[in-house]
Amino acid sequence: MFDALVNGRIDTGSLRFEVEYHDIEELNRGAGLGRADISKISCAVLPAIAEHYALLDSGAALGRGNGPLLVRRAGDTRPIRRVAVPGLHTTANALMGKLFPEIEERTPLLFSRIAAAVERGDFDAGVLIHEGRFVYRERELELVADLGQLWEHRTALPLPLGGIAARRSLPDEVRHEAERLLRTSIEYAFTHPEASRTYIKQHAQELDDKVIDAHIALFVNGYSLSLGDEGRRAIEALTGVIP
Repeated sequence: MFDALVNGRIDTGSLRFEVEYHDIEELNRGAGLGRADISKISCAVLPAIAEHYALLDSGAALGRGNGPLLVRRAGDTRPIRRVAVPGLHTTANALMGKLFPEIEERTPLLFSRIAAAVERGDFDAGVLIHEGRFVYRERELELVADLGQLWEHRTALPLPLGGIAARRSLPDEVRHEAERLLRTSIEYAFTHPEASRTYIKQHAQELDDKVIDAHIALFVNGYSLSLGDEGRRAIEALTGVIP
């Protein structure tokens, strides 16, 4: 979504972007502290930052069949009490609270370390996001629940995972232009799907092309171009905030 924007494939006019890369939980904390003018966030953090940030219409990770996965070691039948989550402010953790309120011991861990931690037995289960949802079986882990599927059954809405938030103090014309440029960048990616491959691999946890393609196909879609009415209803259902 961001390759064309940050690597000069589209004309950004008078706007220039200084880009930093962080784990999603660090981005959520940064938004809470007002560190960035524009930031990727978990949708679940919206209630805490809505006074100072507005969600852009473009750039969301939102859809169906793309939810976090709750996994544990294959064959383990013990009750699940201790779960590793990819951050306390993430949508994954919010879903655990909504769907499994009886599991109260949820420990934040860097998302890329969760599968290995569960495999070692450090936790009874873990919530996988990003590329981890495609490769967990290679670690002899098994699926307990697809949190996105449970959400869809409960609400009949797509699952809002993340989005792009812009500081409300920015001039309206700057926020609108940033939103337009982000949409243009995503449109470029749809038209030139191979152009961003090198950029993606510089920042991916899994480098296998099939995993990358599956990841993109699941998380970058029509909702990424525009939330639309259904996307906005989904975010309101999850967070109570009307985007």
